[in-house]
Amino acid sequence: MILDEIVERQRQALAASPPDPGRLRELAADAPAPRDFAATLNDGPEPALIAECKKRSPSKGLLDLAYDVGSRARAYADAGASAVSVLTSADFDGSLDDLETARGATEVPLLRKDFVIDPVQLLEARAHGADAVLLIARIVAPGLLAELATRARDLGLQTLVEIHDEAELENALAALPDMIGVNQRDLETFEVRAGLFARVAPALPDGVAMVAESGFKTREDVLAAAAAGARAVLVGEVLMRAADPGAMVRELLGTPVASR
Repeated sequence: MILDEIVERQRQALAASPPDPGRLRELAADAPAPRDFAATLNDGPEPALIAECKKRSPSKGLLDLAYDVGSRARAYADAGASAVSVLTSADFDGSLDDLETARGATEVPLLRKDFVIDPVQLLEARAHGADAVLLIARIVAPGLLAELATRARDLGLQTLVEIHDEAELENALAALPDMIGVNQRDLETFEVRAGLFARVAPALPDGVAMVAESGFKTREDVLAAAAAGARAVLVGEVLMRAADPGAMVRELLGTPVASR
């Protein structure tokens, strides 16, 4: 399965080259205060847009031959994206340098999107400029998920806890997330299950920002997610393939292009 292979490679990478927690704590202590990711979504358009930076997809291959995370993050923010998600996983040709570059290019909140299985990855996120981290309920035991969320809060990071069906919701909520994400992409096959967010959304609690993830390509898709209860939509592939990422952001948000 694709997910199992990615997680195993993550474990091996952390074991082969362990990050230095002491150095990361020093960098995190010197980093600027994190931005309020969830509040930015709540204050944004309905729904707000989290625009994603990723060079490669395990299922679709290379998405952008001329990938420049800084200019792309800036284009997203300038066009109205409320926040930016940065893939730092090596399986997506990402790195922590991408996160740091995006931090230097834009003022909007940043999400470190990766396969987080160890608390040291939270220190990495804080040290390199993230304001929030993705935690995937499916890849860690419930106790570790709660521990990761607690440690993230201690570092000032907010959490987007991602589920893929109702069965994962109880453990996700026990972690006291700032945001709940429903990913329509099956992490075993990487196929998109259209309509999953709408099916799962009624089981999600009030008071926690809901984020719909994967498979949203048009303004109509975004509006449908909002109608089902999404406070924000996370969009990656359609933006990465767009010739003009800023124009695609405006299209998804229904924002008219300013006349010259």
